[in-house]
Amino acid sequence: MKKNKTTETLKSVTDFINAVADKTKRNDSFHIIERMQKETGHKPKMWGPSIVGFGSYHYKYESGREGDSPLVGFSPRSTAIVFYLSGNFEERNELLQMLGKHKTEKGCIYIKKLEDVNMEVLMKMVSLTVKHRQSQFPLM
Repeated sequence: MKKNKTTETLKSVTDFINAVADKTKRNDSFHIIERMQKETGHKPKMWGPSIVGFGSYHYKYESGREGDSPLVGFSPRSTAIVFYLSGNFEERNELLQMLGKHKTEKGCIYIKKLEDVNMEVLMKMVSLTVKHRQSQFPLM
């Protein structure tokens, strides 16, 4: 069975964010970290080379595939800031309609900059994702 490429690392979150070339994305990332840490109660950690994750859970699917993943996370990519949230939590569709300018794919939400979205709606989505994942999977 394939090993999950995205695992928790000991790399510095601050160093990673400070290396983001785009100043707006870098500043937005520090603000996101502050808000997500407050919302989740978990400190940020690097997952793989480019995902900032908060908390973790262990998943095991019927197929036998299993691994560890952050409860929620984000990554300041070159074209967008990507949020890694559940695609199945309650109120997801309603909250997406209130979020602001974004794109979605599966559980991911893509934004250009924080000023394009309603931060309170985004943090509610973070909170609901954490609750959803905690109800489905054992915490680590």
